[in-house]
Amino acid sequence: MPVASSGAPNPLSAVPGQAVSGVLTGFAVVATLVAVGYVLGRTGALGPSGQVVVSRLVFFVGTPALLVQTLAGADVHVLLSAQLLVTAAGVAVVLGLWLLLARWRLHLGRDELVVGGLASSFVNAANIGLPVAAYVLRDLTAVLPAMLLQMAVLTPIALGVLDVGRHAGAPSVRRLLAPLANPVLLASAVGIALSVTGWRLPTALSQPLGLLAGLAVPGALLAFGISLHGRDAHGWRAPEVLLASALKAVVQPAVTYVVARFVLRLDDQAVFAATVVASLPTAQNVLTYAVRYDVGRDLARDTVLVTTVLVAPVLLLVSVLLPH
Repeated sequence: MPVASSGAPNPLSAVPGQAVSGVLTGFAVVATLVAVGYVLGRTGALGPSGQVVVSRLVFFVGTPALLVQTLAGADVHVLLSAQLLVTAAGVAVVLGLWLLLARWRLHLGRDELVVGGLASSFVNAANIGLPVAAYVLRDLTAVLPAMLLQMAVLTPIALGVLDVGRHAGAPSVRRLLAPLANPVLLASAVGIALSVTGWRLPTALSQPLGLLAGLAVPGALLAFGISLHGRDAHGWRAPEVLLASALKAVVQPAVTYVVARFVLRLDDQAVFAATVVASLPTAQNVLTYAVRYDVGRDLARDTVLVTTVLVAPVLLLVSVLLPH
């Protein structure tokens, strides 16, 4: 996933109307791939297990390759940036509210709490975030703190909890070691190690890795589209979906803004960038994880759908209200 440097001016920013058209293009790309997935699901072209097969391909092959590629090329100093602190604060508050309300009011189990926590805080930094960063923020690196937080912290912790839960009947040592066999966690560790050491993979490995990484985003979108076939259109009304969607689309951007503006006192441009990134919808990766562990599928799918529908008016409101 290429990330441009913020040091050079973005030529796209000089063209009037490019911001709106660029964002619309990003949404059109997402909608097209989801529509293709829906057609595959409706026609049964991939068989009754098509969604599971595609999701497992993304989980075991595409996502690990993307993690290694992205984290290996990331600047580790971003992990210490103010933008990361702002992003982490928004995520922490949302996760705290989700765990409190979903556990004590909705009485969800542990695995559903994990999937819902990701659904309420995991931003779509790739297929929607990058176009928004390019045409609205004019800086592709703006989404990097969120991507690193999700890849290096949230995903390993969440999948580690799910892995331990899946081995609940096993000996304690085996349960604790279960996350170490998770391909996403292993890929995160390899990517961070490459970034810290500055070592680069040889071309014979980096090129096929890049090809495999290309499976992650379109594969997740196709799997999401397949999952929509046969789904009750009223599923978004479920209390857990409404809660996760409200936390993601409203609370996370609001908390991020407050922390950036009044706690860290960042400048207008930085506050705007952090708030826009926090306003991005739930990533399709969450559904991939839900399918992989066979838990919270409806919650993940419907939250992705609702927050994706809401993101356009939310971003418009943020753009109108915040100076930048």
